[in-house]
Amino acid sequence: MGIFLSDIQPPEKVTVINIHGTDTTRLLEMGITPGLEIEIIRKAPLGFPMEIKVRGYLLSLRESEAKCIEVAS
Repeated sequence: MGIFLSDIQPPEKVTVINIHGTDTTRLLEMGITPGLEIEIIRKAPLGFPMEIKVRGYLLSLRESEAKCIEVAS
């Protein structure tokens, strides 16, 4: 396994490798798919939620969702 979106600090651009866990369908419906480039915009002062840019729009993710998204730098 690689690194997960929850481990990345902003500002950074990463590519989605795979999606794991029970929130898979919800993440796919939000437009997060393998091969997609994601830009991490910012994290809240305590770490989560985090704001990412996906397909031209901003999206906030919970820690549990970010831990399901495997990425590569």
